[in-house]
Amino acid sequence: MAGTFVIAQGGGPTAVINQTLVGAALEIRKRHPGARVLGSLHGVRGIRDGNYADLTDLSEQQLRLIGDTPSAALGSTRDKPDAAYCDLILKGLKKAGADAFIYIGGNDTAGTQQILSDAAGGSIAMVHAPKTIDNDLEESDHTPGFISAAEFVAGAFLSIDLDFRALPGIYVGIVMGRHAGFLTAASAAWQQDEASGPHLIYVPERAFEISRFIDDIRATYDRHGRCVVAVSEGVSTADGKALVESLVPPERLERDQHGNVKLSGSDLTAALERALAEHLPGKRARVDAFGYLPRGYVGAINQTDAREAFEAGVFAVQAATEGGGSVALQHDGSTVLKNVPLTAVAGKTRHMPDDFLHPQENRLAEAGYAYLKRLVPPKFKVGRPFV
Repeated sequence: MAGTFVIAQGGGPTAVINQTLVGAALEIRKRHPGARVLGSLHGVRGIRDGNYADLTDLSEQQLRLIGDTPSAALGSTRDKPDAAYCDLILKGLKKAGADAFIYIGGNDTAGTQQILSDAAGGSIAMVHAPKTIDNDLEESDHTPGFISAAEFVAGAFLSIDLDFRALPGIYVGIVMGRHAGFLTAASAAWQQDEASGPHLIYVPERAFEISRFIDDIRATYDRHGRCVVAVSEGVSTADGKALVESLVPPERLERDQHGNVKLSGSDLTAALERALAEHLPGKRARVDAFGYLPRGYVGAINQTDAREAFEAGVFAVQAATEGGGSVALQHDGSTVLKNVPLTAVAGKTRHMPDDFLHPQENRLAEAGYAYLKRLVPPKFKVGRPFV
């Protein structure tokens, strides 16, 4: 079908997003010998500006090495194109002679593809290939990038819990996730038993109360002599405001180009430390923000995640022959790839199901543990400490 494929990467990098790029590039060669493959640099900006890396003649060995490398090899962007911007993108695609455009990213990326698809009227196949460590795409059981990031978080909290058994105190780890708590929930994937951390989990799906937070930590500390806590950076109070807006003075808040409060670059860590010092004086306490570390850590590239990301790229080429759509990873005993309408994914957020969380307590329920056990099974066997 296509003489020219354009591929781009959008949003936050992951450990396996390049596998999707490489899967698509190699499948294009297989299905469409002689086709041109252009990688747009820094997402849709590259299309707008005519800035491409020509992937057509790279050897398979070169591509495979890129696939095994974390982060977005083409560069990425946080741009959320409106109709006018999308018009420029469409003009750029036509100028490049594109017959298909595969955009690898999350729900905002799917939204861009939806606008472009409507504007193109079928003249160019627009395909959304999934990527996000937040695991928050509708229609998908899980997303490429999540499993690797979840392994990092699970291993970090297993290690932190062992550390705080040796030197008891209070530990709060702030994990990425603006609207969905899947990655923060992964902190409990390798929990050893009920006495092991994380003892408390706070996610965006539940309203956050600082008083409840302090009471929960106090009770847990009294019971176990330590308390390990996982908090999503996007937790919000009952009025819908991000917690950072409640704890940090307005003049210190940072916002991105779209007006969203910056979560990872804020003073949330210091604000939580002050709250712990004020309400639990004398207790050894530490608050860390994991920041970008989990999303593209070279030491935590999960092979299942890498394989599924590659397969998503392969399937995206099939979706292009069908006129476009969004690639979804569904679960039916094993991972199954489906082509779903862009409208089913574009601009929508999948939240953790209610039954993943304990109804009264800030921790996971059995359904949540079962989901994580399926995707992130224990990787290490550790001895039981004497303390």
